[in-house]
Amino acid sequence: MKKQSLEKILKKTIEEYNKYRTPEVIARLISIDNSKFRIEFTGHCHTCGFYDYFDDFRFLLEDFGLTSKIIGIKETDEGGIAKFSLK
Repeated sequence: MKKQSLEKILKKTIEEYNKYRTPEVIARLISIDNSKFRIEFTGHCHTCGFYDYFDDFRFLLEDFGLTSKIIGIKETDEGGIAKFSLK
């Protein structure tokens, strides 16, 4: 998949994700590298279901036609950064 196409889908997914989860958590695209990308999640996502926020994003990606898996999570003071890879 071309980087521009992937970026367009990711931005639409992030927009939809944030529509329903703000202000508890806000997703933001950090980087795209071939078939891998990193999404930052900030907000009050250290409450219950911390890792559910990342899985919810992955499930929403499927609605936009992308199948992915989480290949890494880095916890931060403000939330976390999840690294995804397309399947």
